[in-house]
Amino acid sequence: MFGAHPMEMLIVGIVALLLFGKRLPEVARSLGKGITEFKKGVRGIEDDAETASSYSSSRPSSRPAAEDRPVETTAPKFEPPKFEPNDTSSSAS
Repeated sequence: MFGAHPMEMLIVGIVALLLFGKRLPEVARSLGKGITEFKKGVRGIEDDAETASSYSSSRPSSRPAAEDRPVETTAPKFEPPKFEPNDTSSSAS
């Protein structure tokens, strides 16, 4: 398991027993529930991705959807400065 030798696993077990004591079964149960919930979440994300990909492939292509249409972008207008900057460094000398 995880490339650990039996002696290393024994040491980890002893340290866990010392740290958690009587709460060790509760901690292990909570860890198991957390892993199960994580797997359910990952499976749900995979199902959502599959559903979205199947939906997009089954969509009629006669009229493009809003996300498929090109978006018109406009750049801000360039307005030149309305006054000439004063060059005070050359007149001061």
